[in-house]
Amino acid sequence: MSEKTAAAPAEALRERTLAAAREYFAARFAPKPFVPGVTPIPPSGKVFDAEDLASLVDSGLDFWLTAGRFADRFERDFAKRLGLPCAALVNSGSSANLLAVTTLTAPELGDRRLKPGDEVISTASSFPTTINPILQNGAVPVLVDVDIPTYNALPERIAEAVTPKTRAIVLAHTLGNPFDLAAVKAIAEKNGLWLVEDCCDALGARYDGRLVSNFGDLATFSFYPAHHITMGEGGAVAAKSVRFKKLLESFRDWGRDCWCAPGKDDTCGKRFRWQLGGLPQGYDHKYTYSHLGYNLKATDMQAAVGVTQLAKLDGFIAARRRNFEALKAGLTPFEEHLILPEATPNSEPSWFGFPISVRPGAPFSREELTGFLESRKVGTRLLFAGNITRQPYFRDLPHRVVGPLENSDRVMRDTFWIGVYPGLTPEKIAYVVETFAAFFEAL
Repeated sequence: MSEKTAAAPAEALRERTLAAAREYFAARFAPKPFVPGVTPIPPSGKVFDAEDLASLVDSGLDFWLTAGRFADRFERDFAKRLGLPCAALVNSGSSANLLAVTTLTAPELGDRRLKPGDEVISTASSFPTTINPILQNGAVPVLVDVDIPTYNALPERIAEAVTPKTRAIVLAHTLGNPFDLAAVKAIAEKNGLWLVEDCCDALGARYDGRLVSNFGDLATFSFYPAHHITMGEGGAVAAKSVRFKKLLESFRDWGRDCWCAPGKDDTCGKRFRWQLGGLPQGYDHKYTYSHLGYNLKATDMQAAVGVTQLAKLDGFIAARRRNFEALKAGLTPFEEHLILPEATPNSEPSWFGFPISVRPGAPFSREELTGFLESRKVGTRLLFAGNITRQPYFRDLPHRVVGPLENSDRVMRDTFWIGVYPGLTPEKIAYVVETFAAFFEAL
């Protein structure tokens, strides 16, 4: 009996299993009717279908529990979608940020490598894991204020922050709204600085007609359930230059010098003929480490979901934009007391959320408004860390601040955001607007 003939029963079972998974999805995850005031309206969430579930099961049937065929495909498809030469899949967006900044410490980068004591510019109004990798690599974060209502870093403050110690700029596109890439990229190029775009909330956003991630040297992404596509957990680092491919994979995969895929040997053709560092001639290349690395790999099961999610990305982005515009139109009557978000000039955001700030002098506090919304099942979130310098963990950490952080403090006190994710139907968005109206009618 040939190997192909022997495999036929297993393949037939696989097809029946996948068909059953699709049938299970229809039975288990059928949509439920929306009941205003009873059905929760979360600010974010995963949107998936029968093909996502079948892809996950397909991977599970392989029982290849580390990165494999789905991870390889996702990296190729994702890089192609971005128009970039390479992407490295990791286990979270936070790991993506850690990997991106750590890669800048590589000795191969010569005089431009990031070293302990060097400075990296970012913004005080941020998610912690945008800034944490700077500290984790022994560098000093230099923090600047943000603009309201774009909630992105002020380019003029970034320019002021540059010193001879500055090596990089690491900034997030806040809630899917691109920062001023023309100004920031010009500062980076003028001063020979690395630029890392944190695109974890901004997959599919564009600036000057080009996708974010195409401006900086490295770009990071998150595939947590809240984000534009999901793997449950997962993230990626994409690079503008293929020179970063081996570095990213080395720091991601324990710091090894070997570039064999999991389960493969002797890709280089001279596994036992290398001589590196102080190791003896012929030391096994699979156990030779050229960088201080981590294990940040994702599993093939996660990647399997990412492959099918990526095919739906355009529809997800379109739904987010529709929901954003519906909220903007519906909440405009309340602008006397609310600051509504604005896109950065020359940009097309891929909105992650709808940020709102309570105006100074309003006859209510943020907490009164969000408390009312939450009581009516409309979920809210604060804009991440607010002013991160006021977070308990940050108090004694080395950092430098350039200029006052007045707007970051305002974000901390007065700003929150609500959802625009594709799971929010027009009737749910309409209910959100009605709930705001009810709050203002009761004032």
